Amino acid sequence: MAHKGMDFKHKEVININDGRRLGYVQDVCADLKSGCITSIIVPGTSKSLSFLSPSNDIVIPWEKIKCIGENVILVCI
Repeated sequence: MAHKGMDFKHKEVININDGRRLGYVQDVCADLKSGCITSIIVPGTSKSLSFLSPSNDIVIPWEKIKCIGENVILVCI
């Protein structure tokens, strides 16, 4: 799967284990030496006590991505 980081923006991420919609890709992480994407980041649910944990983003490792479609990314987490 050869993809560019910007290809992931605005794609919805769905967990195939339970069918849960996790949200939309906010960012990607890459290995600067190889140029390969290592994970995608989906914003976590906002909570009223978010000050207790500054970041509740969901970081999904590349190995957990099972299928990348035109509008959706299926993951197994």
